[in-house]
Amino acid sequence: MAGRATCPDLRREDCAMKDIGLVTDLYRSELSRFERQVAGTTPAWMQQLRQAAGARFADLGFPTTHHEEWTHTDVTSIVEIPFTPAGRRPDIAKAELESVVSWVGPVHQLTFVNGHFSSSLSSLKLLPHGVIAESLADSCTIVPNLLEPHLGRYAQHKDHAFVALNTAFLKDGAFIYLPPKMVVEEPILVMFVSCPNGKATISHPRVLIVAGPSSRAAVLESYVGLKDDLYFTNAVTELVLGEEAELDHHLLQQESQAAYHIATLAVHQGRRSRFTSHSLAIGSALDRSEVRALLADEGITCTLRGVYAATGRQHVDIHTRIEHAKPRCMSQQLYKGILSGHASGVFNGRILVRQDAHKTDARQTNNNLLLSEHAAIHTTPQLEIFADDVKCTHGATVGQLDRDVLFYLRSRGIDLENARRLMTHVFGGELIRLITHEMIRNRFTELLSQWTSHTYSESLTA
Repeated sequence: MAGRATCPDLRREDCAMKDIGLVTDLYRSELSRFERQVAGTTPAWMQQLRQAAGARFADLGFPTTHHEEWTHTDVTSIVEIPFTPAGRRPDIAKAELESVVSWVGPVHQLTFVNGHFSSSLSSLKLLPHGVIAESLADSCTIVPNLLEPHLGRYAQHKDHAFVALNTAFLKDGAFIYLPPKMVVEEPILVMFVSCPNGKATISHPRVLIVAGPSSRAAVLESYVGLKDDLYFTNAVTELVLGEEAELDHHLLQQESQAAYHIATLAVHQGRRSRFTSHSLAIGSALDRSEVRALLADEGITCTLRGVYAATGRQHVDIHTRIEHAKPRCMSQQLYKGILSGHASGVFNGRILVRQDAHKTDARQTNNNLLLSEHAAIHTTPQLEIFADDVKCTHGATVGQLDRDVLFYLRSRGIDLENARRLMTHVFGGELIRLITHEMIRNRFTELLSQWTSHTYSESLTA
């Protein structure tokens, strides 16, 4: 950016911080323009929420590597690019979408293109009576009483610049509501498609899911780029589980290899609820995903599982925080990373056990496979325990393919490259096999297999 030329005598990181300040001012101007555009089209409480978030973003600015939570992830590359808001575009053809994304089996689908709801690419006719799955903008008019108590309450914008930026641009997104005791058998798919047409654009996807007491459903949240374009996705998802609700949440990140993806998932669980998260991240140049779960009552189960795979010069950053606030809750985190080429990764997992959270059972594991001598991972599992009578464990491993297993496979007639592909796929596939929904499990398995084959093919031709 031009801002770099104004400070030739400063160190590079000081120049970057000055640029961040300049770009923050540009976003402030864009926020003012956006607020004028949507004035009078959204409820007063949403306008107040946006304005508070905008003011907080102006105070925070973009994070730098001087911030502890961002030590290993530098967002200067995002700041340097003059992203413009992604505008509404005519609906893409279904054939064009299906050439990149294909699902075999029944699914309820909400589709957004460049952050805007597309009714022609959505299919929600078979949803059970009482279930709401529609655009957040329409829900603000139809069922504002279901949105206002939850929207913006769990993904806190006060301490997170990107959440603040997303909330400041809040207008549309996906809203899913499950009435008490409702069971939805087929998965609900929320798909965000980016198609910037050669422009460096930014979108702010927003998802709110409210699961009533004793309800049960599976949701798949998918982010995909149709072409290898440069764009920025800044996503926020809030999940609220009522008493004894069960929700399986699946997150698929297959953005363009030139894109930037920053996402925050905030989970608030009620008494004896069960939440399971499965994620697969294989796209984008820079991917930062945060999961923050609050176990707010007794008898809660929270399970986080994820596979992240990166090659070339991709950078992936996984941050998790599970807060045990009440007694007799159980949490499990298991993440696996596969890094090749010059890719870099970060895993920062945190378990916080509050003073009253006795009988807590919390486990955390991060295993990483490095396929190249140039790949690197920074892994930091953490425990903070302020209660007695708890059972908590955490650990991390970093390694390469087992030579003894490779030798065994080769002794059985499998050539070296196929043996490596098989071992790599098995390493990540172990977690994918735990997905209970066959359609989602098969799709995740297929994508990981494609990534593995493509990665080894590139290494052979490099």
